Parts: sequence; structure tokens; C-alpha cells
Amino acid sequence: MIALQDIRSLTDFQRNAKSHLRRLKSTGRPEVLTVNGKAELIVQDAAAFEDMLDAIRGIQRGLDEMKAGKGEPARKVLDRIRAKYKILRSPR
Repeated sequence: MIALQDIRSLTDFQRNAKSHLRRLKSTGRPEVLTVNGKAELIVQDAAAFEDMLDAIRGIQRGLDEMKAGKGEPARKVLDRIRAKYKILRSPR
């Protein structure tokens, strides 16, 4: 989710680019840039963007494995973990 403090005008970004870049690098959060009050662009630090792409690739790999029949239902895996570590199942 984008926080209100991460929504800025394109004009403000252009005038204060260095401070925006410092914030982008330090927080890793993207900024939404507006033109005439409407969201137009998302600006993000390259490292944070790469992390997001890695997460998406991992999710895609998991989905592909499930489609290929290589996955296991979560309930079965969790039951195996509970048995291994002697964790009682919580009542519903």
C-alpha cells in the first residue's frame, strides 16, 4: 500500500530530486508522482525494485510447480511440520 507521505507532485520531485532520491534509497518505498492531482508515475529505488521482481519470480515458480503437479497442499506440509516439532494444532 502507498502511504500518503509517498505521494508527491512531479514538480516537487523535479525541484527536489536529490532529497527524493535519498528517501527512496533509505526507505526502499516507492513514490507516486502526480500530474494535475492525478497519479501518473511510480518511482522506486533500483534495489527495492529488484527485490520486488525476485519475489514475483519466486511466486511464479511456485505457481508453475503447482500447475506441474510438483507441489503439496499447505495443510499436508503444515501437518508434517507440526508432527516433526510436536506442535499441537490449535482449536478452531
